[in-house]
Amino acid sequence: MYIRYEVADRIATITLDRPEAANAQNRALLDELDAAWTRAADDPEVSVIVLRAEGKHFSAGHDLRDGGGEELSKITLELVYTNEARRYLEYSLRWRNIPKPTIAAVQGKCIAGGLLLCWPCDLIVAADDAQFSDPVVLMGIGGVEYHGHTWELGARKAKEILFTGRPVTAEEAKQVGMVNQVVPRAELDEQTAALAARIAAMPPFGLRQAKRAVNQTLDVQGFYAAIQSVFDVHQTGHGNALSVSGYPILVALDEMKSQTR
Repeated sequence: MYIRYEVADRIATITLDRPEAANAQNRALLDELDAAWTRAADDPEVSVIVLRAEGKHFSAGHDLRDGGGEELSKITLELVYTNEARRYLEYSLRWRNIPKPTIAAVQGKCIAGGLLLCWPCDLIVAADDAQFSDPVVLMGIGGVEYHGHTWELGARKAKEILFTGRPVTAEEAKQVGMVNQVVPRAELDEQTAALAARIAAMPPFGLRQAKRAVNQTLDVQGFYAAIQSVFDVHQTGHGNALSVSGYPILVALDEMKSQTR
C-alpha cells in the first residue's frame, strides 16, 4: 500500500506514503491514489480533500524504472501513450474536476510528475522548503503530460523553468499565484488543516458551484483544449526518444534522482 486515507471533521486526508522513494509514482501508487480520490469524492460526509505526502519530499515524480512488467526493449509509443493517457492525463483531469474543494500540502521537492498531483488541486499550501521543477526537457520532451505550466506560471516564467530545468521556490511560486500560502515546514500540516477546516464550514453546494464557476471559466479560456493538445505534443517527445535512445533516457532519470538527495 502506497496511500493512506482518513476522514475527520468532514475533511478527507490522502497521504502519499512511499517516503523511501521520495514518493515517486509507480503505477500501483497512482491507481491507489485515484481510488482514494474517488472514495473522497463519493463520500457525502466529506466536504474538503487534502493531499499530503509523508517524508522529506512531496514527490520525485514518475518512477521511470516502473515498466509495468514490460521489457524496455519491447516498449512502444502505443504502450507509452495508452498508459500516460490514463494514469497521467485522465487521472489528473479527473482530480481537478472533483466537485469538492481540494488542497495540496507540498514540502521538499516536487519534481515533474509531482506537479501532476498538486496542480489539479484547487489550493496549494507550500512549506518554505518546497521547490517545484520540471526538468524533462533533458529527455527531449517539452514538459510533463498535464501541461499546466503556462496557466500556473505565466508564459515567460513557464518557458524559463522548462528551458533551464531550474526549480521554482515556494516564495517565487506564491508571487506568480501558483501557491496560495507559504508556511514554515514544521507548520505545514497544521496550517493546511486550519485552512481545510475553514472551508469545510462553508455550505457544500455553494463550494461546489464556486469551484465549477472558476474551472468553467478556465475551460472557456482554453485550458481543457490546451491540456489535451499539448499531451499529444508530449508524445512526440517519447516517439523521438524511442527512436534515438530507448525509453526512458537514463541520463534524465539520474538527474531527477540527484535532485532528491
